[in-house]
Amino acid sequence: MPFLLPPRMPSGPRRRTLLASAAGVALLTGCSGGPDGSDTTGGSPSAATRARARAARDSDGLVTRYDAVIAAHPGLAKRLLPLRNAAVRHAEAFGGVTAQASPTATASGGTRNVSLKVPDTERAALAELAAAERALADRRAKALLGVPGELARLLASVAAAGAAHAYLLTEGDGKA
Repeated sequence: MPFLLPPRMPSGPRRRTLLASAAGVALLTGCSGGPDGSDTTGGSPSAATRARARAARDSDGLVTRYDAVIAAHPGLAKRLLPLRNAAVRHAEAFGGVTAQASPTATASGGTRNVSLKVPDTERAALAELAAAERALADRRAKALLGVPGELARLLASVAAAGAAHAYLLTEGDGKA
């Protein structure tokens, strides 16, 4: 009985696969906005612009929380100032304008309005800050799915930083 070779299978991708891939790339490219996601539709801001503005406001709100806790518990200032300053940089990265007033100036009647209710104990204040950082990190992680690449990377990075801040705020409490 003669030895028969199997029919020759072409190496590499098939023509249909290449055509389908090219069509998919064309569709994805045609649906994306500008490189910064700043395109507008009908005079309304794009989803990326709205997400960026909300992220800046959220970071600014976090700075206000840090300022309130530092004003109420000055003994925590050394521990909280690096985290507060990171929140300021996050707001700036999203295009927000955050007042750079120091928490000590705020405590003595500076420009920032610190009218938040702060828990009476340092431990409870830290737990509240950690919860705020964690909640904001979770919201940002969910929001990054609906924004273009560069903003999604920024949201992911800031969300990871927020999760790390939450850990650092609870470190030493026996919780992680």
